[in-house]
Amino acid sequence: MVGAARTAVGVSTACLEKKAPVDWWLLFAVFLYVICAALIVAEVLIPSGGLLGICSLACIAGGVVIFFRHSAVAGWIGVVAALVMVPSLLVMAYRILPKTRFGRRVILAPPVRQRGDAIADTPELSKLPGQTGRVLTTMRPVGMCAFDGQRIECVAEDGYVPKDKKVKVIRVEGTQVTVRVVEEA
Repeated sequence: MVGAARTAVGVSTACLEKKAPVDWWLLFAVFLYVICAALIVAEVLIPSGGLLGICSLACIAGGVVIFFRHSAVAGWIGVVAALVMVPSLLVMAYRILPKTRFGRRVILAPPVRQRGDAIADTPELSKLPGQTGRVLTTMRPVGMCAFDGQRIECVAEDGYVPKDKKVKVIRVEGTQVTVRVVEEA
């Protein structure tokens, strides 16, 4: 009876000492996901003509295949992880890009616009009725006019107005300035 107890205890301790086997394929699939993440970030930061993107797709596809060969549950977990990881990394990389030295070189700075260039402020436009100016571009019926050195987009009352004609502002509605040709004496 003591021997039977020792055998039972010996079997149970042997089972406890036995370690679970490591599934190296699952570790390789996770490694492929890590490589895919690095390649996605590199694709955004380094101009490669899409080569790094293709390699990252190959890594993610390989990882998903390995996960599905292990089990369906592991495969679907891998697919969900990929669907979360790829967009998150792309957003993160595009937020980092403008802050890098390379990003500052390749991304164009927004144009610096002078106040009053193109669409003028509505309060300033309300002061225009009655003022006269010159047509800078041919109006068909929309064109640019100059009033006191300020370029303003205007609409001609009569349709076509050739360049360099003298015009007078007859009304302002919102940001639309309507002008009429003034006959020069």
